[in-house]
Amino acid sequence: MPDSEPIFLLLPSILSFILFFILIKRKQRRYNLPPGNMGWPFLGETIGYLRPYSATSVGEFMHQHISRQAFKFHPFFFFLSLLEKQNLSLSFELNSTFFRYGNIYKSNLFGEKTIVSADAGLNKFILQNEGRLFECSYPRSIGGILGKWSMLVLVGDMHRDMRIISLNFLSNARLRTHLLREVEKHTLLVLNTWKEKCIFSAQDEAKKFTFNLMAKNIMSMDPGHPETEQLKKEYVTFMKGVVSAPLNLPGTAYRKALQSRSTILKFIERKMEVRIRKMKEGKENLEEDDLLEWVLKHSNLSTEQILDLILSLLFAGHETSSVAITLAIYFLPGCPLAIQQLREEHLEIARAKNQSGETELNWDDYKKMEFTQCVINETLRLGNVVRFLHRKALKDVRYKGYDIPCGWKVLPVIAAVHLDPCLFDRPQLFNPWRWQQNNGSRGAGTTTSSASSSNYFMPFGGGPRLCSGTELAKLELAVFIHHLVLNYQWELADTDEAFAFPFVDFPKGLPIRVFKS
Repeated sequence: MPDSEPIFLLLPSILSFILFFILIKRKQRRYNLPPGNMGWPFLGETIGYLRPYSATSVGEFMHQHISRQAFKFHPFFFFLSLLEKQNLSLSFELNSTFFRYGNIYKSNLFGEKTIVSADAGLNKFILQNEGRLFECSYPRSIGGILGKWSMLVLVGDMHRDMRIISLNFLSNARLRTHLLREVEKHTLLVLNTWKEKCIFSAQDEAKKFTFNLMAKNIMSMDPGHPETEQLKKEYVTFMKGVVSAPLNLPGTAYRKALQSRSTILKFIERKMEVRIRKMKEGKENLEEDDLLEWVLKHSNLSTEQILDLILSLLFAGHETSSVAITLAIYFLPGCPLAIQQLREEHLEIARAKNQSGETELNWDDYKKMEFTQCVINETLRLGNVVRFLHRKALKDVRYKGYDIPCGWKVLPVIAAVHLDPCLFDRPQLFNPWRWQQNNGSRGAGTTTSSASSSNYFMPFGGGPRLCSGTELAKLELAVFIHHLVLNYQWELADTDEAFAFPFVDFPKGLPIRVFKS
């Protein structure tokens, strides 16, 4: 009997453990998760998800996952459906070859359990419930390179405060006056260097335009100045690391980017110190009407917060707008009718300005660029500069019968909605007329973007995290297109296309040959 006493003493603990295990399993089973495949241990399906593909498509990985229709009559379909309902795992090859899951599916991406959404309604629901049901949740490597105070990774009150600062600086009044003038000035600085029949990279020229514009308006740095060119050089190295694998090893692009980040922040900090000294001495320069000056005067941010804010706005303002401009230059030669209608619209504006004796564009001119806005919308829809967003569920959420467990990563895939044939007729076709309310007859077909489709058009995100630079980006595109179509004709000088890496990029830089109009 004494030998059996330890067993009796341990029995309550063993029973408690078994009961706890059963309760945990029940809790796990209560979720009605979307179908999907968790892939390999740790890696999950990340490698397949990030494999480069044409930016005007959703990519082979997404295509294989989000469509069921082509496989419903496969001899294995019924068998696989039964296995899926029983939560039994199949081999990776069998799942990805023979089974597709629909617009909402589960996966393991970026080292986390993930719900991927190509569903227009769910994407909008996620963005509209930012801070309540979902919050921004980017991979740690992004925060490591952009900074913990970057607007991209911040959540809650701190993100709100940073966003208010950027919105104040990019206010409608400032757009109408100062920024419109700056955008036109920097557009002409780039376009006036183009020589007849010369071949050059359209992507590099677009990047030059947006970088110079942002450097001037963030820190009053003049284009072509040695310090501006040095900052640009460091920024290029920095950007290569942002889009690379996050391997912090000697010689890797990520390690070099971290070093460039440090150099850029030291540069910005020196600028800050000079400004603060001038402000204390009462020697402020009225020409330095920039973001740095505004933040120093009107915010209580720490030095570290200001540095990360400026770096993140330089990144956001330069990268996305330059890609959008390059995409417009790429799409338009394939649609001669669109170029013709653009020229007519901008010639009319130019003639009116000549008659009034004015030279610079004003806000009324910008508002007359109606078809240009259609071209901008179509460029953003088809090119999808921002392809997906990173979010995390703050609590258990149920949508269309599926459960999204608290703590799971959620990826709303914006590109999949913009290329959904149920929302946009012939989505692979570049058709600016789909955005005209009266659906003008000169377009490539009779398609139009319905009101419901427009509700799901989210090239700048949505909800409380809607991009604060949305209106500036549209202004940049419109002014650049205005002077481009008035002064030049162009053709693609080599075969090239936009790829998603997942950041959109042209492998050859989009070489073009230009001719003066």
